Amino acid sequence: MKKYFGIVLLLIIGLGCQKQNTDEVSTDATTANPDWTEASHSNNGEPDYAMVFPQEKVNTIEITLGKAIWEKIKTDMVAKGKGTFGVGGNAGGGGNPAGGPGGNPGGGGPGGNAGGVPDFGDEPEYFESTIKFNGKTWNNVGFRLKGNSTLSSTWKSGIYKLPFRLKFDEFEDQYPEIKNQRLYGFKDLSFSAAVKDNSLIREKVTADIFRMAGIPAAQTAFYKVYIDFGEGQKYCGIYTTVELIDDTMLKNQLGEDDGNIYKPESTFSSFNKDNFEKKNNEDAADWSDVQNTVTALNATNRTSDPTAWRTNLEKYMNMEHFVKWLAVNTTLVNWDTYGAMAHNHYLYNHSTQKLLWIPWDNNEALTSNARVNLNLSGVNNSWPLIKYVADDPVYYAKYKAYVKDFNTNVFTTSKMNQLFENATNLITPYVNGSEKEVSPYSNLSSLSNFTAALPILKQHVVTRNKLVEEFVK
Repeated sequence: MKKYFGIVLLLIIGLGCQKQNTDEVSTDATTANPDWTEASHSNNGEPDYAMVFPQEKVNTIEITLGKAIWEKIKTDMVAKGKGTFGVGGNAGGGGNPAGGPGGNPGGGGPGGNAGGVPDFGDEPEYFESTIKFNGKTWNNVGFRLKGNSTLSSTWKSGIYKLPFRLKFDEFEDQYPEIKNQRLYGFKDLSFSAAVKDNSLIREKVTADIFRMAGIPAAQTAFYKVYIDFGEGQKYCGIYTTVELIDDTMLKNQLGEDDGNIYKPESTFSSFNKDNFEKKNNEDAADWSDVQNTVTALNATNRTSDPTAWRTNLEKYMNMEHFVKWLAVNTTLVNWDTYGAMAHNHYLYNHSTQKLLWIPWDNNEALTSNARVNLNLSGVNNSWPLIKYVADDPVYYAKYKAYVKDFNTNVFTTSKMNQLFENATNLITPYVNGSEKEVSPYSNLSSLSNFTAALPILKQHVVTRNKLVEEFVK
């Protein structure tokens, strides 16, 4: 009996210690930051989409870097081979070719270069920042610049409206009081600066269009962004905040996120694990799902026994979903992705749906700069996922049907005009109204370019609708 009571007593003491430790972490965080609440700062609550990604208003976020951190960022960019801030670019503005006419509205030429795999070097480092949002403060938040050509052109032009990411628990090892720090349930957020988009809405509305068409895509919202680079808060204009695929998006839209998540930079012509960056399950060191996909895609029976080829390929990759994405992506014209450059998408290995193609980084969509023809002609073997869909009668018939369905039911002038107008009206007061985007805190070379962008977007839809009607006859 004494032994029994001894065991019970030890259990009670142990549970009490566990509770005490939990309370101590919470107390430490609250003491260090009186704004800390479970809903706003901890990882215990569900992601609050209404708070962080509102669709009917523009949020405001204030970021304090300070002079010392800003100098560290500039030093890091030089060390990473990104150049010196304000040197080597166009100091008059970012240009924004996506905002105006140009290119071949008929659908462009062959599907990109033969290489396809970009080499952008090392990513910039994270540095500490302080965030103010919704009347609360988040301390020691990781801030880093992001992007490739968009970052390069802005950086070298000396424009402070730079694309960046926030990671709220990046420095939890150095600052234990922010362990598992979140922004209303979100660990990471990406901020797109619309570097090549005079409309400032392409990143936002393209993600909306994908979801309207049944293609899972990250949630987006507009933000007014203020940044202190060491001389007080400066208004850096309208950004589009984008949900991270490997943070909350998969769980929210697909109901799971335990499968392998990849951010590929591969043409899929051959397998190299270095071209399939893992975003989770790194310790498992298992790339068999994507390796089997690449092997099946490039199998020699593709022409001799297409039925067997399709059956084997579909063991690993959800080709129905890929063909649908291809139809939507090609119709609306989203060139800066697979077919021109081997980047700007994710792959997720779903427990029942196999490998799913997830779009990403849509700031150069909805332009006339098409790299893949609507009928997929001219795409070479460097892009086998597109080339082999075009060559296979079964997949090509599905592709054509999806193009027609998207054009008829989603990509209509009435739906797109409403989408574009709503987004433009929402941000206009903060671009060219009560608050204005001005140099060097804007990528707009002229506010008149913003005004002219909406009609160009609307005309783009009209042009693509006509091309589709001819294609599906």
